[in-house]
Amino acid sequence: MAYRNGTYVAFDGNATTNPTEGDMKYYGLLQNWNASNKFELSFSDSHKKTYQVRDNSTIKTLQSRLLDRMKNSKNMLLIISKDTNWDRGMLNFEIEKAIEYYNIPIIVTYPGFMSILHPASHKNKWPKALNERIENKTAKCIHIPFKEKAIAAAVSQFSIHNKEDELTLPLHYYSEETYRKWGYVE
Repeated sequence: MAYRNGTYVAFDGNATTNPTEGDMKYYGLLQNWNASNKFELSFSDSHKKTYQVRDNSTIKTLQSRLLDRMKNSKNMLLIISKDTNWDRGMLNFEIEKAIEYYNIPIIVTYPGFMSILHPASHKNKWPKALNERIENKTAKCIHIPFKEKAIAAAVSQFSIHNKEDELTLPLHYYSEETYRKWGYVE
């Protein structure tokens, strides 16, 4: 079995291949933060570890590549925006496999927020697979804003390897004091 050290990033592709549109722009921002020495965020991107998928690949090939990436991942960074669809594309497949087959803790990030203190208030944004697994308590999640310091902390803190800080429930979140320390709230 391969060593699981990658962070698997998942988002709704919003039916576009344009990296400046939809949720793809947030993935691009993550890659920039990760590549720069000006930020705290540092992670091994699971999507960079296997063969790339072509736009004309079959759904079976795409799913196979995604599962290869996931089985080598220690956590999942899930981007949920106002554009995330309830039941479109591969996102629900990714969430289902991460939780049910690979037992990966999920770091749910929300662009446009300075803090997430009441995760359940974002329920209307959750994709179908996440909603079902939060309701039946099989998901192990922390909910955070799409902010560099919050993402850096969560990626380094929550993984399949860190039993000390293990996520055990679907609605974990950081305290208001933590957000103050990061400078996100006064």
